[in-house]
Amino acid sequence: MTRIPTGRLFGAEDGVDLVLTRTFPAPIDDVWASLTEPERTARWFGPWEGDAAPGRTVRVQMAMEEDAPWSDLRIDACEPPRRLAVSMRDEYGHWVLELLLTSHGERTELRFVQHLDDATGIGEVGPGWEYYLDCLVAARDDTAMPSFDDYHPPMKAYYEQLRPE
Repeated sequence: MTRIPTGRLFGAEDGVDLVLTRTFPAPIDDVWASLTEPERTARWFGPWEGDAAPGRTVRVQMAMEEDAPWSDLRIDACEPPRRLAVSMRDEYGHWVLELLLTSHGERTELRFVQHLDDATGIGEVGPGWEYYLDCLVAARDDTAMPSFDDYHPPMKAYYEQLRPE
């Protein structure tokens, strides 16, 4: 299946922000639960365990990665049901992410932001987040999970040509 990339790059004070959006036909509290409740995140992103609160660290395992290790994920900010900011370090780098929800009546927009120092590696990162966000859509719709092969390498060239807006 051909997937259309949605990511955009924006200049930021300390680098660039990769931004992807998805809109759900659901109230904000329900979408928030898909992002924060362990039994729901396990369906699309991966399981997590620990005492989740701002300034604390939980352990997470990315479900769609083969033999993925458990990693520490720091909760930098949690403002239900509108903003979740997290960060993590692993062998691939330092990840600083924000998930921002906006209610539009019975629809909710998710704005996923990865704060980056620069666009190095964006051809790998962008398709990965497209995939995971579409896994969220599939989990919420109770439909089949997408295939990563539809994202990478097909979306790599799109992301590599992106320049900050």
